[in-house]
Amino acid sequence: MEMKKSKDFLAFDLGAESGRGILGCFDGKQIKLEVLHRFPNGGIRILDNLHWDIIGIWREIKNTLSICARNGSNIESIGVDTWGVDFGLVDKSDHLIGLPFHYRDARTASVLEKVFDLMPRSSVFELSGCQFLEINTIYQLYSMVLTDSPLLRFAETFLTIPDLINFWLTGQKFSEFTNATTTQLYNPRQENWSSDLCEVLNIPLSIFPKIIQPGTNIGPTLSSITDETGLQPTQVIAPACHDTGSAVAAIPVRHESWAYISSGTWSLMGIEVDKPIITKQALDLNFTNEGGVNNTFRFLKNIMGLWLVQECRRTWSRSGQQISYDEISQIVAQADPFKALIDPDHHSFLASGDMPKRIVDFCKRTNQNLPLTKGEIARTALESLALKYRWVLEKLEFIKGETINTIHIIGGGTQNKLLCQFTADATKRQVLAGPVEATSIGNLLVQMVSSGTIGSITEGREIIAESSELIYFEPTNHAKWDQAYNQFLKITNLP
Repeated sequence: MEMKKSKDFLAFDLGAESGRGILGCFDGKQIKLEVLHRFPNGGIRILDNLHWDIIGIWREIKNTLSICARNGSNIESIGVDTWGVDFGLVDKSDHLIGLPFHYRDARTASVLEKVFDLMPRSSVFELSGCQFLEINTIYQLYSMVLTDSPLLRFAETFLTIPDLINFWLTGQKFSEFTNATTTQLYNPRQENWSSDLCEVLNIPLSIFPKIIQPGTNIGPTLSSITDETGLQPTQVIAPACHDTGSAVAAIPVRHESWAYISSGTWSLMGIEVDKPIITKQALDLNFTNEGGVNNTFRFLKNIMGLWLVQECRRTWSRSGQQISYDEISQIVAQADPFKALIDPDHHSFLASGDMPKRIVDFCKRTNQNLPLTKGEIARTALESLALKYRWVLEKLEFIKGETINTIHIIGGGTQNKLLCQFTADATKRQVLAGPVEATSIGNLLVQMVSSGTIGSITEGREIIAESSELIYFEPTNHAKWDQAYNQFLKITNLP
């Protein structure tokens, strides 16, 4: 059999802490990754608001394209994935209006309650199927309505972050499905933007562009890109533009009954379903329905994730105590287990700031032993995360009506082997960790399917299962984790 000619694809994977341009080379059997360019990302505070440096991100994207050109890479296509909910507004002359706000900006504080004054919580869920988080796009936009923001008055087009980058690459304005579903303004039953929600909240429906599916060929890069970077005109494909949508596309599924945790700054834990689950149970438990590839939905729960440890590390760094993630893992392993527990999703942990103090303060309020050392504080966060995963797993099984046998952990959090083991221990399930680069691989898989290089996402998942380094974690210490879970439920008051 003749070996297929290898093909190169470029994935931009932009996260809350960093961005990467990753070259994927498919030789007919395996995907090999090469990080062409890595750059920092994060919020920029201007006066009292937190923004994204979208111009800096755009500069680094073009730098990556220049690297491709200098290397002589003949890439088939480009795909962009980012975090959800945030957006840019473009005026009638196609100019960006202001810097996009960061989802952790304080402008959405108390906005949920103001929305519920106009429409009951149950009605909002019925129209969107989306989890209630104050960071969601709907509350960001309604905060602008409440303040009569001139940005909104002059807006011609709403574009989520990956849609904005795709627009700058191609000149075409679309909204990709998986990212649109994170806004809480998409109606999954009508398969379009919710005119009902927009009307009630006085958000102009006209600003929302046509929605396209993952795998859509948006068009070639603009001539201005070619002129500046030296890269030949290249097709831009919409992958699952929401990073978790791309990550789930790359899960190396080998079992019929499985759940996933996309582990990074946020942990997104859920199952893949054919239709959204919009029920009273889902509403009461505050689960969400986000778009996936192949007309699927990701029924999941957003959990605070490694943000807790990341922000602890930043706090320690600001006080002159530099400590690496490997060193944090070492001191966590040495710390006593279950000294204290927290609710990882407590509202006090959402904003940036002194996370160690907030964790200790939570333990004070709940009359627990206080974690005092760095190892104890970080261990409290990680053990509590694992116990929250158990709670979510139980609810997923209840709603699904069957036992889930395997948990796939994908993304950067797979490198935290302690958390992977804690997850297996807490849930009493086998954990399969990997691939680390699930998001970029899923991005590449959608491009490969779109180009006809592979036949389907199912085929791509089989390729990943055969060619990725996967690590198995088996559950241990059942009795101790059961006892800790009972204490966790008391502290958090979870149903």
